[in-house]
Amino acid sequence: ALTVRFLTRRFIGEYGAMEFIYSHNLTVDGREILFHIWDVPSSQEQAEEGSSEEKRIQWADSFVLVYSICDRASFNILPLKIQFIKAAKEGQSQEKVPIVIVGNKRDLHHQRVVSSEEGRLLALSLDCGFYEVS
Repeated sequence: ALTVRFLTRRFIGEYGAMEFIYSHNLTVDGREILFHIWDVPSSQEQAEEGSSEEKRIQWADSFVLVYSICDRASFNILPLKIQFIKAAKEGQSQEKVPIVIVGNKRDLHHQRVVSSEEGRLLALSLDCGFYEVS
């Protein structure tokens, strides 16, 4: 949902659980930037072997990890994923890998099970950016 919203500026209510690679041009600070986004649904990612996930990690320059504020399990898996990413990427170079944690479904605050503070603290403890969106 976040990827489609970023690419099209529209919200679509139903999404399949398929993996896609999108390309998108965007002007940032007067410079044209080409984004390649490898969008992987969490359920698919968890079902795959580590080698497929490692391939995606090596392909990417930065990471946006999304969890639902209404789903504790989607939040609880983040520390392990971030450690895996950092071990794979930062082990090769001295540069810090850009990672942002995004709490999604902020509009469903009445179903919230993960607090904003928990998200901020996790991001702080793992040296990541943090946002909540709907």
